[in-house]
Amino acid sequence: MLELLSVTAGYDRRAPVVRDVTLTLAPGEAVGLLGPSGCGKSTLARVAALLHRPDSGRVVIDGEPARGYRHRAPRAQRTAFGVVFQQPRQSADPRLRLVDLIAEPLRATGRPEGAADQAAETADTVGLGGDLLGRRPHEVSDGQLQRACLARALILRPRYLVCDEMTAMLDASTTAALVGVVEEYRRETGAGLLAVGHDRVLLDRWCDRTVDWSELVSHRTDSPAAGSPA
Repeated sequence: MLELLSVTAGYDRRAPVVRDVTLTLAPGEAVGLLGPSGCGKSTLARVAALLHRPDSGRVVIDGEPARGYRHRAPRAQRTAFGVVFQQPRQSADPRLRLVDLIAEPLRATGRPEGAADQAAETADTVGLGGDLLGRRPHEVSDGQLQRACLARALILRPRYLVCDEMTAMLDASTTAALVGVVEEYRRETGAGLLAVGHDRVLLDRWCDRTVDWSELVSHRTDSPAAGSPA
């Protein structure tokens, strides 16, 4: 189970964008987090994946409290998550060939042997042809690059996937294909999923349940002692 407990987070302690939010994912569950742009849902997703330290609150991963964030997180906790962001060109090193982009997590965790072969195998599972693996990000389409980013997220076989607006920039056919890849991976591994987005129809079809951001923060607006909403 992934538990986010009373999390407050942001980029300025005087004006947090997430205030006292609690969200849980049961083992193997797919949860959609629905909200408008700028509400704080992506910040919460980054906290969930140990990419952003909260100002207060706790993250608990399968019963064990998070013991660090970003590169300070223990390897076993850090590699429990695979993350796919909205804009692949901002999350991909433009200098890397796609095969090296996909293999990044292997090399970062000290497993370079056979990395290229494993990257090619993972690329095939996301529908990325081998003829594209020698290309760099500027030489492929957004959809092809996002497939590479999804392969990078899957290559360490994470227990949880965090998809932050993963399909927002993609056409309908590519969206369907990537959602299908995620669901096949989840069927094989029992991985949990936090899917962040603003498309209720997609989240309702994709996930076991959808949580509206307004529901997460409503307890603050109901309380006379609550601070003003972010």
